[in-house]
Amino acid sequence: MRRVVRQSKFRHVFGQAVKNDQCYDDIRVSRVTWDSSFCAVNPRFVAIIVDASGGGAFLLLPLHKTGRIDKSYPTVCGHTGPVLDIDWCPHNDQVIASGSEDCTVMVWQIPENGLTLSLTEPVVVLEGHSKRVGIVAWHPTARNVLLSAGCDNAIIIWNVGTGEALINLDDMHVDVIYNVSWNRNGSLICTAFKRQKSSNYLTPGKQRKSFA
Repeated sequence: MRRVVRQSKFRHVFGQAVKNDQCYDDIRVSRVTWDSSFCAVNPRFVAIIVDASGGGAFLLLPLHKTGRIDKSYPTVCGHTGPVLDIDWCPHNDQVIASGSEDCTVMVWQIPENGLTLSLTEPVVVLEGHSKRVGIVAWHPTARNVLLSAGCDNAIIIWNVGTGEALINLDDMHVDVIYNVSWNRNGSLICTAFKRQKSSNYLTPGKQRKSFA
């Protein structure tokens, strides 16, 4: 009898949840209504965006530090608005970028052994967006090149070393940008944004136009 569904090679593979003492517990993850993963990880640290009074903050936890996280644990807390996205630099495990509702992008240098005190002073502040910044993404191959996208429908590619904007794509998108991704070597970027419906109507001899 011919099989309709092909059997999977992994049908006998099962996952097993780790024990509680190997998990992170009692972390107040940010409740900001924004489409983000709210966390980022590299070979040394895990970063998690958390609730903070009077601004925005995120935790930086060494991968070996698990269990219950004390509420007084130090944070990165230099933004004046909630943090919306974070991304580790692929070329330096001690550098992380953050985008915020305060319309800025900040780049942070993390101490070698992690935080013992809250970090409030970034290495550089990148200012150029007129509305909140919801996406940050490092260039996969070039050092000190960072992309940011905001609710002003603009994408800016920065030289982090000088704090200057290399490229400003402020007229390419007509609505909110949902996601941005570099290709493997960083020569191209792919963007997804909210499609705006056309308001044009059919007229004799003309075709309706659509915008995306």
